[in-house]
Amino acid sequence: MKPPLIPPMARDLVQAALAACDGIAFTELARCPSCGGGVSGHDTVERRFAVIREDGKDRVIRVKVKRFTCKECGKLSHAEEPFYPDTRLGSPVVDLCRTLSAGRSFSRVATVLEIMGVIVDRTSCLKYGSQPLPVAATADVFGLKLPLSVLAIDSLAARAGEGGRIKGAELLVACGLPSAERAAPEGGLPAEERNQRDEEEEEE
Repeated sequence: MKPPLIPPMARDLVQAALAACDGIAFTELARCPSCGGGVSGHDTVERRFAVIREDGKDRVIRVKVKRFTCKECGKLSHAEEPFYPDTRLGSPVVDLCRTLSAGRSFSRVATVLEIMGVIVDRTSCLKYGSQPLPVAATADVFGLKLPLSVLAIDSLAARAGEGGRIKGAELLVACGLPSAERAAPEGGLPAEERNQRDEEEEEE
């Protein structure tokens, strides 16, 4: 099977959008999502947001997420962050997986992403494509359907200019968040599992 043809401009747009997220900090949480109590700062962890391939080398894009302790129930919670429940990559990457899966096998989706310089394994593509997540709004760009979240981030990066940085709150709005996790029927991962995931990601 011939490799899919991906417009270079689409590839550049996606890579620029994801690269612009590197190092963004998410530090806001109004109240405990479990009991509604007040919260105090606990620590800050790094989460893997995306992996992109630049000049033949993989580059991990990470964001910083503050964690809080509830003053009432003692539970540990994360600041509002651009991740869907039970996912290990940023919501725009998941949106890409789900958007590209229309009419393509998940193996093919992984191939298309790799050509675009976005590294997501086939198992993750399958998982994200089959999860009951919100349907991402899309637009046709350079002959390819892309999620609006990616386009919005690219626009923010262009406005920030070289050397500028996107604010965490701006990125959340671009992703159509916050509250994707807070509003999940099961509340996303239990706190213990999320903390274990944080530790695993820090080791990676």
